[in-house]
Amino acid sequence: MDDTTRQQAILLYDRFTHDGMERRAFMAEMVRLAGSVAAAELLVAGIAASPAAAAVVAPDDKRLKTATVDLPLPGIPAYRAYTAELRTSGRRPSVVVIHENRGLNEHIRDIARRLALAGFHAVAPDFLSPAGGTPANEDQARDMIGKLNLADSVGHAVRHLELLRQRKRGTGKVGAVGFCWGGAFVNRLAVAAGDTLDAAVVYYGPAPDPSEAAKVQAPMLIHLAGLDQRVAQTAFPWITALRAAGKKVIYQDYPNTNHAFNNDTAADRYNKAAAELAWRRTLAFFHRYLG
Repeated sequence: MDDTTRQQAILLYDRFTHDGMERRAFMAEMVRLAGSVAAAELLVAGIAASPAAAAVVAPDDKRLKTATVDLPLPGIPAYRAYTAELRTSGRRPSVVVIHENRGLNEHIRDIARRLALAGFHAVAPDFLSPAGGTPANEDQARDMIGKLNLADSVGHAVRHLELLRQRKRGTGKVGAVGFCWGGAFVNRLAVAAGDTLDAAVVYYGPAPDPSEAAKVQAPMLIHLAGLDQRVAQTAFPWITALRAAGKKVIYQDYPNTNHAFNNDTAADRYNKAAAELAWRRTLAFFHRYLG
């Protein structure tokens, strides 16, 4: 399959997963692009995330302590990861990891473990818990996330930031990173949290109304995929407004990359070079502002 057809399929999948395109219409268009039902199914499999993909940091990595814990919030558990020696010595700043519209899956848990190995106390809440928790079926997860009361979820997250700042083994510093739906969430969290949030990293997340920029106090790092016009429509006015309001914001563009380029479980959208560069920048940003 040529690159043009594959790119058309990726953009079509983006419409299906983010703009509410009906599944039957999506598959009919995908079959038209691919030439057959079998070819369309293979194409979708390459674009969609694979739950069987290998983790970068194994769930049983002996360097880490991991657990699913109940947050002191209404019905929201979270996956927590930190280095083993943190139990006996040292303090770590916390980073909250906000999942994509697929919910808290193995990929996001892997992101939390990567942050833990980089020296942070990582917490990844399941914001689908009030609706029954993240399901195995991605379509169901997207449907559930579309029905969430986003303002309530952001309010819960702000409260959790306040509690993390008070951790006995913390440093009083807390950051947040989010991907896709989670990136949009982090933008809104930065608006709502004020000085409770110390650093915010957004991966290709749609942005709030630019008029909200004046409320942001945390330094922000915004990663955007060069081919992701859907997100760019809101992200660029947001970045412009943040700069005009005198906020600390770094915008990084990754040319010729697609939405979700960081997700290494989605073979046809993952861009290794861009993902690794964005990750290095993310860690450097957190180390700078969280200490």
